[in-house]
Amino acid sequence: MGPVEGIRVLSQTRCERKNLVLAILEYMQKRSLHLRHNTNTNRDQMSASVSTRILDHIVHLTPPGTLEQSVKAFRDLGFTVVPGGTHADGKTANALVVFADGTYLELLHFTHAPAPALVAAQPSTTRTGPATTTHSTHPWSKKQPGWIDYAFLGNAGSPSIADTINARAPGTVRYAGEVRGGRRRADGRVLEWLISAPLPGGASEDGEGGGDVRGRLPFFCGDLTPRDWRVPLEPRSNAAHANTAKGIAHVRLLTAAEDFDAHAAQLTQVLGASPSDHSTPTGAGSGSGQVVRWELERQPRGGEHGAYGAPVLILSTAGDEEERAYLRTRGAGIYELGVVVGDAGREGVARTPYGRVVWESASTAAATAAAGSIERS
Repeated sequence: MGPVEGIRVLSQTRCERKNLVLAILEYMQKRSLHLRHNTNTNRDQMSASVSTRILDHIVHLTPPGTLEQSVKAFRDLGFTVVPGGTHADGKTANALVVFADGTYLELLHFTHAPAPALVAAQPSTTRTGPATTTHSTHPWSKKQPGWIDYAFLGNAGSPSIADTINARAPGTVRYAGEVRGGRRRADGRVLEWLISAPLPGGASEDGEGGGDVRGRLPFFCGDLTPRDWRVPLEPRSNAAHANTAKGIAHVRLLTAAEDFDAHAAQLTQVLGASPSDHSTPTGAGSGSGQVVRWELERQPRGGEHGAYGAPVLILSTAGDEEERAYLRTRGAGIYELGVVVGDAGREGVARTPYGRVVWESASTAAATAAAGSIERS
């Protein structure tokens, strides 16, 4: 082969190599786009599949150091109360009322009174810096006794409950990223979970600033240890109640009339579903208040649901003076809890030391589930 032919072959070889490199680069680019598309699709599918409408538990607070009295009061109402434990931060402890449908009531107290806000003693004219405080940062430290908060079932972190809610329209609610929590049971077993809670309105991602939304909007609790450890449905006697309670019929929130539409929109974003009903409530003391209802989902590993269906979340404005007084003194939050009972003769209203309970017979709850409405007491 002469010099000219050798140069031509070398040139062709270089050209082929260049084309091969370009082909490889093009393939890698297409592959990267394909993988990115699949990842985004999978993430979207996972976010669409995660439910944020499964009621987990309701929190009932009593004053510091009064857990034993609270347990007695609930037992006097005919509930079976089982031991809980002390939370990981050591600030709170609880006992539980477990229902056959997989939901439960958390009877909570602070083991010691939360420290009040204290302003530095020196006169304002001599201060060289901002006033210091030693108030508790616990989200429930300023809550009045009674029904103070409610939790929906979360997960072990994937997909993120917070990211799922934050991505939904209208985007007026933001949830903080999941944080670990836990509790040591009376038998020594350590439970662990992930909590995602709503950020105060206008707050930064670390929760600083903004208004209190705890109790207006749910928080989420996802188990890292088996849920059966946290919600002991076994032995079955744990969920057998003298008052024939079977589960939660409804959670009713009160909100101010001027905040009703915004509050409803926030709950719609959190739940990922529009309300099933929008009407004026009827019945004694209902006045002219507004009400919307969301049908929730059953606990996936709950026990007995019977024919009465899943719980309902109700948002309403005040319909009588008692409800208006509640809003004036406590602000928006849980006004009453509906409990399904097997004894039809028990229907009516009862009181915990600080909260309102409405007994609803299983037959009434079944009719409610079928009709998509709840008669207010």
